[in-house]
Amino acid sequence: MLYLVPTPIGNLEDLTLRALRILREVDLIACEDTRTSAKLLRHYGITTPTMSYHAHNEARKAAELVARMEAGARVALITDAGTPGISDPGFYLVRECLRRRIPVVALPGPTAFVPALAASGLPTDRFVFEGFLPTKKGRQKRLTELASEPRTIVLYESPHRLLRTLDDLARALGDERPAVVARELTKAFEEFARGTLRTLHAYYAAQPRVRGELVLVVAGTGYRPDPDWPRDRAVVVSSYTSETTS
Repeated sequence: MLYLVPTPIGNLEDLTLRALRILREVDLIACEDTRTSAKLLRHYGITTPTMSYHAHNEARKAAELVARMEAGARVALITDAGTPGISDPGFYLVRECLRRRIPVVALPGPTAFVPALAASGLPTDRFVFEGFLPTKKGRQKRLTELASEPRTIVLYESPHRLLRTLDDLARALGDERPAVVARELTKAFEEFARGTLRTLHAYYAAQPRVRGELVLVVAGTGYRPDPDWPRDRAVVVSSYTSETTS
């Protein structure tokens, strides 16, 4: 049996009780990076054996994991942070398990785009999750498609590509499109920057360095924000400094 176990995206307290039990009970934990996962496992005193499973070895390791599960082993798949298979390794192994009729159990739990969307202030009733935009081939085609997307758009991005992506989105969607950048979710320096694609680009261009994990939430075409939505400048709110983090 394969368990897909979400792990905290920053605050170690966000691991669910069920996830904790599964990680202790399975025979093996497949980790995106065993060194990163070791911090979480040590924190909770979990001594289950681990093995590496990531994008560069998944074909070879998937065959090994499937063989173990067919022999009766229970395996948990975790990534460095968040839910396996959501812009992280997982799809390939799940597909192989289903082909071999190995049960797959997905636990609910942390994933970065959900709290970013929920607290963004943009519509949440209909949205499209795009993960990471292509960095080269297919990027312009994807941006052109998003220009006519009526639903709220949710993206992941890395700090070193943030300015490029904000600029590309502004060119494709219009620089006055309402948007939010959520940074370092659940961590001590969590912040939400709200504004337009233009003002957000200006704000982050003025920062000496952008760090941390990022989620972009962009209004769909035709959305009309409330009159008090910030348009002249980005409004940045640090919303987690009073919380206890690990």
